[in-house]
Amino acid sequence: MATVLFKDTTHQVADLITDIRRGEIALPDLQRPYVWQPAKARELFDSMYKGFPVGYLLFWETGIEPGARQIGEGAKPEAARRLIVDGQQRLTSLFAVMTGTPVVREDYRTTRVRLAFRPSDDTFAVTDAAIERDPEYLPDISVLWDTATGRRKVIRDFLARLNDKRPLTEAEEDRIQDALDRLHDLESYPFKGVVLSADIDEEQVAEIFVRINSEGVKLDQADFILTLTSVFWEDGRRALEEFCRQSRTPALHGASPFNWYIKPKPPQLLRVVAAVGLDSAVLKQVYATLRGRDASGKLSREQREARFEQLQQAQKHVLDLQHWHEFFLCLERAGFRGEKMISSQNALLYSYALWLIGRVRYGVPLDRLRSVMARWFFMAQLTGRYTGSVESQMEHDLALLRDVPHGDADGYTTTLDRVVRETLTSDFWTITLPNTLNSSAAKSPALLAYIAALNILDADVLLSDVKVRTRLDPAILARKGVERHHLFPRKYLQNTLKITTSTRINQIANMALLEWSDNISISDQAPAQYWPAQLAAKGAAR
Repeated sequence: MATVLFKDTTHQVADLITDIRRGEIALPDLQRPYVWQPAKARELFDSMYKGFPVGYLLFWETGIEPGARQIGEGAKPEAARRLIVDGQQRLTSLFAVMTGTPVVREDYRTTRVRLAFRPSDDTFAVTDAAIERDPEYLPDISVLWDTATGRRKVIRDFLARLNDKRPLTEAEEDRIQDALDRLHDLESYPFKGVVLSADIDEEQVAEIFVRINSEGVKLDQADFILTLTSVFWEDGRRALEEFCRQSRTPALHGASPFNWYIKPKPPQLLRVVAAVGLDSAVLKQVYATLRGRDASGKLSREQREARFEQLQQAQKHVLDLQHWHEFFLCLERAGFRGEKMISSQNALLYSYALWLIGRVRYGVPLDRLRSVMARWFFMAQLTGRYTGSVESQMEHDLALLRDVPHGDADGYTTTLDRVVRETLTSDFWTITLPNTLNSSAAKSPALLAYIAALNILDADVLLSDVKVRTRLDPAILARKGVERHHLFPRKYLQNTLKITTSTRINQIANMALLEWSDNISISDQAPAQYWPAQLAAKGAAR
């Protein structure tokens, strides 16, 4: 007989909510933040109210020892013994509606899921301003489970409000009270559950999830590591999320992670933390390490706690605002002036990891580190170093530094500079790069490197005395500023030279940065026409 990797369970809604509150069940963002629209939550409660089945919940036993606690300072709660793998949106909806707890959306906004109920005809609705004013509706059903207010008082207040609108018969009052009692009793609704054994690994969990999940969502290693972090270090997971949320909008007061280069997501920063703290870029290995597997493959509490302590120390450096913004000065020095000039977020993030290693582990002075990392990032983006087998490449780069003694700043900078020289050889500049420029891609790494070079050289915009770097300042959100202009205009190429393919018309070599007003005046003229006229006009203006 085949080995069964699961067991069936049945849970009442009230028990599930209690287990979440106690921390017995971890409710992390295994399938990303709360993505359901309120209408989906309304449908869930309507189905439960009608007695319909609403699907299974899939849990995974963590296999931790009894009494295991999360890491961090002070008294910490016990680590969760079960994770929700499939059914997170349903369970989050139940918890959010019945307890009035806000949820975090994909854009990191915090909102309430407010549902209304009309007991006269058993109708659920998403609460809006009109429903708030309608006495036929209980505008927020969460109050039914609020022990501080009390269900009986909620029902009495509802009936009194409705009676003010229209007199109710005794039969109507009984009907309404029965409907509200029935709604309250959804806390006894039975949920069927499947609990996966702690003995199976994350790859098996992912395969099971994909096979039973109807929405086509896939789980990756970052999902599992973030979930594991929720179990053993919830404060760390929340710190990552808050850092990412704050990076999206400028702060009105005080320092913040906001920048013009990247709006990171927790899985992206997790890779930086793992590289700095655990010296690894392969998330599969990172996951096994954090679970605390020893050489024999057994789970070790001591090893798990030690690895999480390493992760905790690394995350302090990764989220340090001084480190974060000092690193972006490297990109500025390399000529890159904002998100539009970044073709590879992996290049940015792994360069940040190497910057932190240089600063924290090797003690490289800031001015020296800024110089070497500017060269490194320029090389990494230009060559697409972190595309394709990203983890393997970063693992290789981390390995280059493992033989360099900690504190050896010279060894660190020498190693990175050697890689830059060996990558950007004379053949690269004379053969590889020219071939790369034979492209029409608007975000080609070669094109962006060329623009970065213009910034470094403090070059003027074509036919202008305004600097390229000024026109590309990401903080200036002008409607019309600098544009990419065809040196040989499109219609001239099509009508006169009979060149019709977009690849040749938009080739990088045929494009130059030009101010919007000049681009409009040039229009479709041939270079022989517009060039002398533009030079004469600019000369007269000066």
